[in-house]
Amino acid sequence: MFCEVELFRDVAVIAENLNRNGLVSQRSIVTRLLEDMLNEKASKDHGYFLAVTSLKNIGKGEVVDESGDVFFPVVFNCRTFLPYTGEILQGVVSHIFRHGVFMRCGPIKYAFLSARKMPNYHFVAGENPIFLSNELAKIEIDIVVRFVVLGVRWIEKRGRIKKEFVMLASLVGDSLGPISLSGSDELDL
Repeated sequence: MFCEVELFRDVAVIAENLNRNGLVSQRSIVTRLLEDMLNEKASKDHGYFLAVTSLKNIGKGEVVDESGDVFFPVVFNCRTFLPYTGEILQGVVSHIFRHGVFMRCGPIKYAFLSARKMPNYHFVAGENPIFLSNELAKIEIDIVVRFVVLGVRWIEKRGRIKKEFVMLASLVGDSLGPISLSGSDELDL
């Protein structure tokens, strides 16, 4: 689900970005805010940060310690993406295994669709493995699949995964399954 949230951040502007009069341009503050949001990537409460949509307020800067860096309190609106259980989404198949498939769904890299949650589909091994339904519909790499979200979990850090959401998906329900041929218009962040 896409949401618009109001957020607050203290934005640090390094002393090198101050002009001769000790002032900081709004552009420097906004650039630093965007860099910080890119590095933060996502939060458990709000989901993935997609875009800063508006600036509400940039407060008065405070010089902190002897470095001369200036911190500005900034209030802004941000568009986020946070899926919820029961939501119908679309994903692009990235990996196929005997026990299920992994899909990408927007910024989410790990949406798992178990073979047990694909009624009437069976695994077909080979050089390019697929899942084939009784009606001959195929789930293969790069195919867009419409699914229902069974669960969402936030992972702060585990191995290579840092600040990511992972999802469990299902095809149990009406109008779920492969919806197009390869070459989707997936939002890739």
